[in-house]
Amino acid sequence: MAVCSICEKKNITGNNVSHANNKTKRVFSPNLQRIKAQTPHGIRRVYVCTRCLRSGAITKAV
Repeated sequence: MAVCSICEKKNITGNNVSHANNKTKRVFSPNLQRIKAQTPHGIRRVYVCTRCLRSGAITKAV
């Protein structure tokens, strides 16, 4: 299971609910992208959610 390296967003669980109101477990996954990013430890490949990418919370390495 991958986790966003900026905001620590990860999978959460919930229920599928049918028309007959039957409930079964399901997983909601964040939209994570594996990118090369500039970190304090140098250029690393990290998992980042698209919300953090879009907001500019991390700088992509060239």
